[in-house]
Amino acid sequence: MLPEEDLKIIKKELGREPNLVEQGCFLNLWSEHCSYRSSAPLLKTFTTTGENVLIGPGDDAAIINFEDGYVLSIAMESHNHPSYVDPYNGAATGVGGIVRDVISMGARPIALMDPLYFGPLDTPKNLFLFEQIIKGIAGYGNCIGVPVVNGETFFDRQYSGNPLVNVVCVGLCKEEEVITSIAKKAGNKLVLAGSSTGKDGLGGASFASRDLSESAEADDRPSVQVGDPYTEKLAIEMTLEATGKGYVKSCRDLGAAGLGGASSEMAAKGKLGARIIADAVPQREPNMNAYEILLAESQERMLFEVAPEDVDAVLALIEKYDLNGAVIGELTEEPNYTIEFRGETVASIPIALLTEGAPTFERPSKAPEAREEGKKPDSPADLKQAILKVLSSYNIASKEWIYRQYDHQVQLRTVVLPGEDSGVLRITDKKGIALSCGCQPRATLLDPYAGGKTAIIENAMNLAVKGAEGLAIVNCLNFGNPERPEIYWQFKQAVLGLGDAARELSIPVVGGNVSLYNESDELGTAIPPTPSIGMIGKMDLETHLPSSFFAKAGDSIVLVGETTPEMGASEYYSCLGAQEAGKAPEVPENAPRLIEAVIKAVKSGKLSSAHDLSLGGLTAGLARMCKTLGAKVDLSEISGDLQADELLFAETPARAILATSEPEALQEILKDVPYTIIGTVIEGALEIKGKDFEISLSPEELTAAYKSLTDFMMG
Repeated sequence: MLPEEDLKIIKKELGREPNLVEQGCFLNLWSEHCSYRSSAPLLKTFTTTGENVLIGPGDDAAIINFEDGYVLSIAMESHNHPSYVDPYNGAATGVGGIVRDVISMGARPIALMDPLYFGPLDTPKNLFLFEQIIKGIAGYGNCIGVPVVNGETFFDRQYSGNPLVNVVCVGLCKEEEVITSIAKKAGNKLVLAGSSTGKDGLGGASFASRDLSESAEADDRPSVQVGDPYTEKLAIEMTLEATGKGYVKSCRDLGAAGLGGASSEMAAKGKLGARIIADAVPQREPNMNAYEILLAESQERMLFEVAPEDVDAVLALIEKYDLNGAVIGELTEEPNYTIEFRGETVASIPIALLTEGAPTFERPSKAPEAREEGKKPDSPADLKQAILKVLSSYNIASKEWIYRQYDHQVQLRTVVLPGEDSGVLRITDKKGIALSCGCQPRATLLDPYAGGKTAIIENAMNLAVKGAEGLAIVNCLNFGNPERPEIYWQFKQAVLGLGDAARELSIPVVGGNVSLYNESDELGTAIPPTPSIGMIGKMDLETHLPSSFFAKAGDSIVLVGETTPEMGASEYYSCLGAQEAGKAPEVPENAPRLIEAVIKAVKSGKLSSAHDLSLGGLTAGLARMCKTLGAKVDLSEISGDLQADELLFAETPARAILATSEPEALQEILKDVPYTIIGTVIEGALEIKGKDFEISLSPEELTAAYKSLTDFMMG
């Protein structure tokens, strides 16, 4: 049902009552998911331009200049609500949709990343969602031949009723091969290609713009699309061949709001209208009506603008790939959106009203009452057991069980496999890209602005330890119901934090997605504010690439950055059941200089190892680096007034561990930023010494803790 206020506006503009088909168009295209009604004013605060940005927000994907005539296409989307209702198909079609966003720009998809957020695996429901979502991503991505090269998996009880499935896709093409979704010329034909149209995903855009109810699995299953990766693979190759031969003037994949969304938005971008013949659409179910044909979100479908003289060639190409194809309408000079069905006009709407007429606004925003910081937990009597507990937390433990289900080497571009700070792909003989994704939801819950900044800084440091300089950022802004002033305040503050940090690093925000109304009856609360991002950076492949793990015994271990005592939102406090205690750490003012220094150190070729510090703090970072070698570490010099647990577990942003056999040369590179030589790489155990403690963790103990998630899933 259309909201009453929307209906009033529509009736006034049309001068009449909209019919059922027209109401369906407005319901979906004016939804939060499609029109960004309450988020557009905030998104405008991002800096979206830069010397390498060829196409920024507003198209299916952004286009970023790389070099040697190559450009990168990058996009990020969510498929949260569908993945709760039908986790396998919801996750699979999330992959399919973002891949089509990239190919609609004329680019071949070369990489995927998947930031995922779940409730803890101590209930059958959460475990089922986790397993099926991973299988959905693997089943779809592996079949279409696009590697999953990086990801994040985060567990928190507040995601129990509303898991988050975010997906990033990166594509590659030559600049002259880029296609946009801007319609070019009245009289050109609209050709629908790919799968046939069924009733699956009907009303998906409006479904994504409301809370989940307890009965969502049964009631909303028809709103979830069903994917076919084999058809998607054919659609990829067909689309790239059609665009490569110059047949396609503009292109849009069919995602939210189905054919109605793709065709109206394409025409409107070109300041044109469109006439759609609904019954010309290839259908997989009998007796579909115009409403269903227009708004179903059946997967693996592409919409092409084709000049009349090229239509036969395009249809022949579609047939060659054994796909469905048909001319389903044309672009018109008159800026009207007209739907015909069985010889009758069933909808006639001014196209600008449909695609640009939804009112946008900032909602009331109210900071929550000052949070009472819970009592800081006492320092543990047994620090070693505390360390092992943190290391075996599923948020810290190895995600090997997940990523070994993904094909991460298909296309033969992958230089660094999953499990390190960033995925790395080769683009040319000498240059590559590093890819990172994710955020810190607990920090954003305690301090949305600082949490937003932290998301940018942590991902930038993940790139930096591979020597990559940030090129572009995409985001997926996952929040609760924006109609609640406290939630909208979270959203606004996080967006401001993201934007400010991106500007400090001079990395443009080139696209993304907003996913609101992430609340459910299961817990009766919103998810933690989750401003998940994807970041890509450019890097030199001729310089030695340091490992995320200790690589050479005898290397000096250097801590870059300073540790502060703020422990709020830390994994350590979470393991102690003290999530409400403490203050989240702020991003240090010198974060950009720290990141720049790490990049310079990597580019010097003098590092054997480099690793970002984030969840679990210094101890988790050291433990993760001890994959085949150990370390002898003395933290006495940097202890200062820090308590032992603050020193070991604080998650201060913008820190990294570097290892080198040339410490004097590294010291010269780091002379303008804070750093400390804290130890040496050794054979055997991880030995950590402080002012008043000494801890030794054997390789067997570290391995057992690090394998906790894998052992649980395999057991």
